[in-house]
Order: sequence, then structure tokens, then C-alpha cells
Amino acid sequence: MKKILFAIIATAVLTACNKDKEDEPKPEVKADRTVLLYMSGECSLWDFVEPDLNEMKTGSMTIGNNNLLVYVDRGNTKEIPWLARIREGQFVDSVSIKDIVKEMNLTPAQTSVTDDPYSSEGQVMEGVIRYAFKKYPSKNNDYALAFFGHGSGWLMKDSVAYTAMGRKKAYGIDNGRNAKDDSGKWLNIPTMAKLLSKLPHLTYMFFDCCNMMCLEDAYELRNVTDYLIGSPAEIPAVGAPYITVVPAMFEKTTFWKSIVDRYFEQRASGYDVPLSVVKTSEMENLASATRTVLKAIAPKLPNPGDGYPDMTGLIHYYYDYSYEKEFYDANDFILKYAEPDDYNSWKQALDKAVIYKKMATSWMINKSSWLKYYGNYFTVTEEKYGGVSMFVPTYIQRTSDNNYIQRMGWYYAAGYNEIGW
Repeated sequence: MKKILFAIIATAVLTACNKDKEDEPKPEVKADRTVLLYMSGECSLWDFVEPDLNEMKTGSMTIGNNNLLVYVDRGNTKEIPWLARIREGQFVDSVSIKDIVKEMNLTPAQTSVTDDPYSSEGQVMEGVIRYAFKKYPSKNNDYALAFFGHGSGWLMKDSVAYTAMGRKKAYGIDNGRNAKDDSGKWLNIPTMAKLLSKLPHLTYMFFDCCNMMCLEDAYELRNVTDYLIGSPAEIPAVGAPYITVVPAMFEKTTFWKSIVDRYFEQRASGYDVPLSVVKTSEMENLASATRTVLKAIAPKLPNPGDGYPDMTGLIHYYYDYSYEKEFYDANDFILKYAEPDDYNSWKQALDKAVIYKKMATSWMINKSSWLKYYGNYFTVTEEKYGGVSMFVPTYIQRTSDNNYIQRMGWYYAAGYNEIGW
């Protein structure tokens, strides 16, 4: 009788274990590298999703034993977001976000569209990435993420901030209505860093988004990825040329240089984009060097009554109708205000962090409005261009973004609080 009872219990345990395993995505054959391209296109970029997907299909023809995955959420359609692998020019193994939500036991916030959660919600992004990396593992533990969508660097409100049209806050606007406008929810960078810290460490993160190459983001994401790749400025809506960028994403050791070089080649078609690569292991050293140089600069700044520097003539990477200029070129600022010895010491730390960059003298902005409101008041040169931006408070941001920058780790690591910024 005891033997029969034991057999029944053992069978029940095995059944329960097998059921738990069935709830997880079944892994495919392991690849050399797995790259997931996360497309947050339920916004004004909706009509660029399809052309980019077609480019990715073409680019996938030469990636060898690698996994190219894509998560697609686009507006102006009743299509439910989905995840698929692109293999030899075709979508295979497609799965809907509805099934991923169920399989990964997620409880996303409700949108006005049934079964279409906000792709800008942290748990949705985490669930999609976790599912993708389990389903399509890398035998070398070599994982990477690429992001398509709107971006605005470190700017934030809350962890998932609903903003009116035009007020950008970090990454991935999702209007939640399958519409094609930019009123909706964004995901801020500290939230992104927190969710990525629970997932496999990344070889690189590539942002095909505006303004993401800022020191604030690089410092926040330093522990979840080895490299950051992207632009400090606005990029054209057409985005990266994925026919050539996709193969570059799977190069074994020179992927960071190749991605930038292939992207930069678009300038021949009239799309001029400044680009850079940050080696995140150097961000602690750069923060320390920045803290030292800011302490030296602070007493010498113009307008000593309030301590805010005159930024006239410095490179900035963001145009906003509200006159906000949050993204100044880090090198240009330190070059202008630091003593030569102090600058040279800081520049050594910058060059170890920003290991590769391509300079552009203009980029995709509303040039007529820029000239109208600001005038053509700065030029880009090799000496001035650093490839990354940093926030420098001015009188305009005293009571607005100054409050939000204090949520970023860079604010304290670089010593902003120590000089009264």
C-alpha cells in the first residue's frame, strides 16, 4: 500500500514539475549571439516600422548562426504586438503579446485596446525580453538589445509617464489606442536599468532613437551592458539602414564600430547623424573626473550670483518649442570653461569612455524654427565635438528639469550636488 501511495505522490510531483516547465518558453537551438530589436512604434513613427522590417529581412540573410528577434508594436492598425525571429529573410515562430503576457504571468496596465498592453510599461518590456532570451538562448551568453522608437535621453517624470503630445520623456511612447500620435506613456531610464538588471547581462545596447547618447543614460545603464551605441542628437525618422546594420550587429568583436560606420554611411543620402560608442566600464572613472573638473569650474562661471553658466555658442542636441536645451555637448562645455590642464586630464577620461564617434555638423531638427528662435549660433568642429551630451542647468530649467535630474545617479556621481546644481 505504501509503495502504491509513494508512486502516486511521485507521479503527482513529476506532473507538477513538468507543468512548470511547460509554462516556460521552450528554448531553440543555441546561437552564437541573440539580438532582440524592440520596436515601440505605436506613435507617430508607425509608418516607418514596415520599411525597417523589410530592411531587417534583407539584412538577416547573412547573419549565420545567430538569432535576430524583433518585437513589433505599431499604431494605425488593429494588429496586436508580436514577437518573431527573422531567419533567412522570413518571420518564423511568431507569438503575440497576448500569449507572452499569459505565459510570463504578467499583469500589465489596461489600455483602451483589448490585449494590447503598453510596450513602454516596465513589466511588459521585461517580460518580452525574458521570454525572448529563454526561447532563443545564446550558447556564449552573448545577448544584445536594439531599440526603435522615440527617445529623449534621461528626461523623465514618473516610472511610466503619461505625457501630452510633444513632451518627450526618455524612451518608447505608446499611446495605448493603436493610434499614430505621440500622446501616451514613456519609460524612463532608471526604470529600464532596474528591469534590465534582472535579465542576462548585455553585450551592447543600440538605440535607434533620438538623444540617447548622454552621460546620464550611460552612467545609469553601466551595470547592465558593456557598450552603448547611438546618437546624442535627433535622428531622422527613417532610422538606421538595417540592410547593412543588421549584419554589423552580429560581428564578433567590432560590432560597435561597424554599427556606427554602417549607420553613418546614410549621410550620402542626406541623413547626417552624429554617432558614438560608450564603453560603460569607464563611466565610474569619467564620473570621478567630471566631479573634479566641475569643482574647478564652478567658482569661475559667469553670473556668480546664481551660479548658472552662459551656454551661448555651445553645441546642443535638442530642439524644443518651449526653448529647453537639456542636451549640451559634454566636451564643448568642459573645453570652454576648464583650464587647459584640467580639461586635458578630464578629456583623457572621456576618451576612454567614448571609444568611437562620428561627427556631423547638422542633424534632423526643425531647422527653420531653430534659426528663428536661437539663430545659427553654434558650429560643430572636431575639437568641440565629444559625441555625448550632458545636462547643464541654466536659468530656464531652474524649477523644472533640475528637479528630475536629481533622480539620475550621474547627478551625484559627477558631483552636481556638491557645487549647488
